[in-house]
Amino acid sequence: MRDAVVVAAVRSPIGKRAGALSGVHPADLSAQVLSALAGRVSLDPALVDDVVWGCVSQVGEQTFDIARTAALSAGWPESVPGTTVDRQCGSSQQAIHFAAAGVIAGHYDVVVAGGVESMSRVPMGSAVGDRSPLGNLYAKRYGDVLPNQGLGAEQIARQWSIRRADLDAYAERSHHRAASAAAGGAFDEQIVEIETAEGVVRSDEGVRPDCSIEALAPLRTPFLDGGVISAGNSSQISDGAAALLITTSDIARAHGWRPLVRVHTAVVVGSEPNIMLTGPIPATAKALAKSGLTIDEIGAFEVNEAFASVPLAWQAEYNAPESALNPVGGAIALGHPLGGSGARIATTLIHHMVDHGIRKGLQTMCEGGGQANATIFELVP
Repeated sequence: MRDAVVVAAVRSPIGKRAGALSGVHPADLSAQVLSALAGRVSLDPALVDDVVWGCVSQVGEQTFDIARTAALSAGWPESVPGTTVDRQCGSSQQAIHFAAAGVIAGHYDVVVAGGVESMSRVPMGSAVGDRSPLGNLYAKRYGDVLPNQGLGAEQIARQWSIRRADLDAYAERSHHRAASAAAGGAFDEQIVEIETAEGVVRSDEGVRPDCSIEALAPLRTPFLDGGVISAGNSSQISDGAAALLITTSDIARAHGWRPLVRVHTAVVVGSEPNIMLTGPIPATAKALAKSGLTIDEIGAFEVNEAFASVPLAWQAEYNAPESALNPVGGAIALGHPLGGSGARIATTLIHHMVDHGIRKGLQTMCEGGGQANATIFELVP
């Protein structure tokens, strides 16, 4: 029986908006990550059956099937195809699911999954333009205004009785955990250097080691007067890319590649589209039911920090240990390059599992339109 294993997982540093990576075309950023991935296991790119690449704002520099452009930009053979996926913030996590399913089915033997977003160069919402993507039938059911994620985060905070102080304390923790992880070398194996016109970028730009609740408290709440969601307890606008090499255990063995983890379970759900951010809760339930596992059998959880209220509501439902939830920080500190975040989170989770001998890890993230993916990885001894 065929399985799907990850034999390499890398990511770029995550750049701040208008930061060190903003001068790099997203196809070139993707290409550098693809080249680094191949270098990790001495991969002959001619073996790659497909590049499945997530990207949310597929307009301008990120259109024309950026997956294919990235593979060609990396110097890979013209025989290597690529396809670009949009499941909003979960685009590159969905790319992992598609890649794993293709390997298990025998459609692929060796496939790359990942994604990119340059939010500096292609701002969020660019693809919408001045014409609404919502037709009359959708508008009759849900209204004719695009759902606002910030208001959704505010509604979650109210529904789960999460205070502003709780959100800011969570944000402070995210920065401190990320800073500690970086200082301790936890990201060294996963981050690849990115060359820019100004020099080489080697580390994440958004982490603030000196972040404090006192500094976060005065920040305004732009989505709702008297609300609780601020820029400080929300994910950062970022640039970045990440990639995973996926194959079967038998093919990995034949090439001398050491599997890191096996894709144990992969699911996706729909959720209420206006709140939009509650999906990780039913996605986790579906993943646990399908896998036959309990929450106590999972040693690390990555719940994307789109807003601090999202992982806090998830934790309230599952009572997962605080120490196991986003243990090295998340998007509040590291950043959230939309189409690349699912693969970034997977890369971070996989390396954390390997470094600490954690047998099973789960990642999940909320997605625009009211959806969520959940993935369970199993450590390969």
